[in-house]
Amino acid sequence: MTNTTRANSPKKIAVLISGNGSNLQALIDDQTQVPELYEIALVVSNRPDAFGLKRAQQAGIPSLCIDHTAYDSREAFDATVQNVLEQATIDFVVLAGFMRILTQAFTRNFLGKMVNIHPSLLPKYTGLHTHRRALEAGESEHGLSIHFVTPELDGGPVILQAKVAIEPDETEQSLQQKVYHQEHIAYPLVIRWLCRGEVSLADNHVIYQQRRLEHPLTIDA
Repeated sequence: MTNTTRANSPKKIAVLISGNGSNLQALIDDQTQVPELYEIALVVSNRPDAFGLKRAQQAGIPSLCIDHTAYDSREAFDATVQNVLEQATIDFVVLAGFMRILTQAFTRNFLGKMVNIHPSLLPKYTGLHTHRRALEAGESEHGLSIHFVTPELDGGPVILQAKVAIEPDETEQSLQQKVYHQEHIAYPLVIRWLCRGEVSLADNHVIYQQRRLEHPLTIDA
């Protein structure tokens, strides 16, 4: 997927979204700080009303909607997205609130080149409604995980986790805002690592600065 003729050029990132795009905005803001390191070359949404598309347009970033409802199967949808990404010679694929379960063929094609951010401390609370579930379980802490995407849903090796404390009077909304704040710090950090070659995937393990991680890196709020 990587074009070796641009080895010393900024890495080309594609961000896949489905909604508001707050993590996309964090990356848009971050790329201006390190333009020599990476650029968001493409934003793809599966929903035409995603506000993240407006964020991309306002930043002058190429964007498009590939509406999943126009496809008869996940395989057909994923094949179209894959073709678009390959035509754009993307180096890394960043999932930022992309609410689609990707096929195994797609994830294998971008193995080691695709990351996702999930609002829980994986392996706890895969799937949806993570903040509510953490509160209902009486957890004392919650957070987010950034992981490589593999065929197993929310099951790829975790690169980084950011933790937040759950207070006695915490609500689902207040907890969500805490996690959002940490997401906007953590995701740009991991993308910088990826683009510098400081983090990679090998044999289903995270390699960070040439050593295999036994546990995810962590940030405490």
